[in-house]
Amino acid sequence: MRVIISNTSGIPIYEQIKEQIKSAILTGEIAEGESLPSLRQLSKDLRISVLTVTRAYNELEEEGFVTNVQGKGSYVMPKSSEMIREQLLREIEEGLEKAIKGAKKADITNEELIHMMYLLLEVEQGD
Repeated sequence: MRVIISNTSGIPIYEQIKEQIKSAILTGEIAEGESLPSLRQLSKDLRISVLTVTRAYNELEEEGFVTNVQGKGSYVMPKSSEMIREQLLREIEEGLEKAIKGAKKADITNEELIHMMYLLLEVEQGD
């Protein structure tokens, strides 16, 4: 996993770290049970304060993505974790809301939109 930070994005560095790690967990790039880089190592690699990395890791733990084990490091929680499931459900809802808004702009009926979703599901299941 590679974390890239930007000093010009306007997004706090700890938030950038947290979101990139969260994305890597949700996509499976980082497997459940896998350890994250140590606080010191990541802060050294990114040339930032250990406190910044600590804040990112603590927020990931609060959101249920990792567990921080004193003296051992941070480990990815199983995807069956209720918090990770809730995060995935939220992302699905956001995607569906975006699709609904797009359908309204394009004057697509609810039935047409649902039909499109069924077609996409069939294509996805065929892979």
